[in-house]
Amino acid sequence: MIRFGTVGTGFITEAFIKGAHKSGVMELTALYSRDEEKAQKFLHSMDLNVPVFTSLEEMASSPLIDAAYIASPNAMHSPQAKVFLTHGKHVLVEKAAASNKKELQEVLDLAEKNHLVFMEAMKSLTMPAYVLLKKLLPEIGQVRKYIGNYCQYSSRYDRHKAGEFVNTFQKEFSNGSLLDIGIYPLYIAVDLFGRPEKISAQATILPEGGVDGSGSILLSYKDMEAVILHSKISHSYLPSEIQGEKGSILIDRIGSPTELTLIRRSGEKEVFRPETYEEDMAYEALEFSETIRRGASFSPVSNKALALTVHEIMDEARSQIGLVYPRDLD
Repeated sequence: MIRFGTVGTGFITEAFIKGAHKSGVMELTALYSRDEEKAQKFLHSMDLNVPVFTSLEEMASSPLIDAAYIASPNAMHSPQAKVFLTHGKHVLVEKAAASNKKELQEVLDLAEKNHLVFMEAMKSLTMPAYVLLKKLLPEIGQVRKYIGNYCQYSSRYDRHKAGEFVNTFQKEFSNGSLLDIGIYPLYIAVDLFGRPEKISAQATILPEGGVDGSGSILLSYKDMEAVILHSKISHSYLPSEIQGEKGSILIDRIGSPTELTLIRRSGEKEVFRPETYEEDMAYEALEFSETIRRGASFSPVSNKALALTVHEIMDEARSQIGLVYPRDLD
């Protein structure tokens, strides 16, 4: 059993704790928050009782944990990961794992040096429907197009428009549509089709906060193209799609896939719904735990080369749209 502590008390932390419990291989034993009262309320809401740390260093050095799950704002991911890795703890960090490729490389190098696991929590790559997708891909022949669509109106956007300071839409936290949700379809593009030959990015930059509210990236390959659509200021009800010469595969939700539809050129249609835990973050917990057990620093699912390529593409996309984070200047 991997004993872990969390950094963060938001909804994503709650979802991961439930997923970790469902996995049966990870156990929450500590929680970090700058606000102890807030942390205690969070634990009470989940009927949990574990020690609360208000010092990151103290939790990182505590014998109570073997690993940390980090779900703080993006800009804090890399600095906080380094603290835990320096103190001999494995790290699972929410996407985006770093503000840029340079930061990510530093963290990956530290994990490797200290013989520890570092993993970006790209849940979709570990889910049963995605595993099945890879097996189904030959059914559609030569792939010609991939449309990765993740447009989800943020529950915090109305507060931002009303003038409230919301982390999600502030570039000092390395936030924005691409790093928050566009990363999901981008990861799948790179995992399935590799490094593109050319990248072309567009975005709508929000004047207040300075981040990308929505955008697109065109990835050009020798024999195909991939289009990444992402938004936190509009909502799409369309699935993602991989088009091949013999048919297409529709993916219901690119960030949490549970249903695939294979449509052959003849019109024949098959729908696949592999059994999936409701607590779907259990799958990344299982992969993280298994990587620790194997004694490797990186998961073969969310591996070092894949992560670096994704972050390199995001850096280039941000360069093209003119989005510079304060962390880029450090």
